[in-house]
Order: sequence, then structure tokens, then C-alpha cells
Amino acid sequence: MANNDTTNNVAVEGEDTEVLDDGTRSILMGIISQLSKGMDLHRVTLPTFVLEPRSMLERITDFMSHPELIAKANQIQDPVERFVAVTRYYLSGWHIKPKGVKKPYNPILGEHFRSQWKFADGTEAFYVAEQVSHHPPISAYYYASPENNISVLGDLLPKSKFLGNSAATLMQGEIKLSFTDRPGEDYIITMPNVYARGILFGTMLMELGDVASVKCEKLDLICSLEFKVKTIYIKTAV
Repeated sequence: MANNDTTNNVAVEGEDTEVLDDGTRSILMGIISQLSKGMDLHRVTLPTFVLEPRSMLERITDFMSHPELIAKANQIQDPVERFVAVTRYYLSGWHIKPKGVKKPYNPILGEHFRSQWKFADGTEAFYVAEQVSHHPPISAYYYASPENNISVLGDLLPKSKFLGNSAATLMQGEIKLSFTDRPGEDYIITMPNVYARGILFGTMLMELGDVASVKCEKLDLICSLEFKVKTIYIKTAV
């Protein structure tokens, strides 16, 4: 059902927003004054107050935060319901993010990150990621839960651009999720882009935008997901 209440789309201060004090904004403005529109930001040294205390290799694990949604999905006999379970799992990690407008550190070339999950039923999952290129930055990762017949292979090629009063991170790359007991049933997943708005003036806002997709060629199913950015209203004196 469509919702025509525009107040639901107005940016308000909260978990996704951040108001900078004058000193902090002055530092940021000094950096921005050296940029040109469309410039690649990966070669720009950013102040620590816009960085979260972890690298992109660890940030990727946010998408594995709800394993209970996928652990037994391979046992679902209806192919449409199985596809929906994969899509639900993919969407479940997007709510995890630092407060305000923060980006993860760029990993150094050859950097590794490993983690392990132990589930209530005694099964396990493993994750390993490596930064395989520095310029351009490319992160490669693999997640597997052999006992649950789950394999996830992915790469991430974030490309950041300065757009004036905003910055965009174009989340290039794709994820391939497979059920190892269902040969050929691979789910190819892409990500939405990330935008930081209000850099020059207004409240800084982090949001997702554009289109992502989940596709399974064997099942002949595709889900196109449009992430709508919020409407920004600027109050002016009359």
C-alpha cells in the first residue's frame, strides 16, 4: 500500500544524522576546499571524526548478522519461498551502522580479517576477507557454513566521489550465495549505493540510494530493490 504522507520521508536528526560543531566543520571545510566535484575520495586523507573504528573487511560482516534467517533455507522446498528467504537474509543487515555519518577505514593491501560464528544448534560458520587491491580498493571475502550447506563468495569495489554538498560511495561488486546441496542454484546479489549528505551545510545524513538486486538464474527469479533517499527540506526565513 502506498503511503503519501511526506512527513515519513523528511530527514530528521537521529541515528542516521550528525550535527558538527564549528571546529569540526571548519576542519572538514578545509579539506573540501581542496576538492573538485566528481573527484575520487579514496586518495584523500579524512579526519578521524568521520571514520568508524573498524575497516571495510569487518564492516562486511554486518550482512551475516542474522544467520538464523538463512541457516535452514536450503530445506525450503518451494523455490519462491526459498528465494524470499535469501532476499530477507540479505536485507537483514542494513540496519547495523554506527551513529551519525561514518565510513570504515580503507584496509591496507594484504590485510586480512577472520571471524567465526557458533550457532545454537551446534553448527558453525566461518568468514575470511582480504584486501586484494589498494588502488582501486577491492575487498574479497568468503563466508561458509558447511553443515548448513551455505557458501557466500563476494567482492566489493567501493568508489567514492565528491558531489558538492554530498559524497557518494558507489558499491560496485557482487555477492554469490549458494546452497551446496542444490548445484547451480546461485543467487547473485548487488548492493545499493551510500550517500553522505549535508557536508557543506545543514545536518549531515547517511542514507542508501539507487537500485540493488537479487537474482537466481536457475529459478528464473529476480528481485529489484529500490532504495529511496529521504527528502530534505531547508527552512528559510521569510
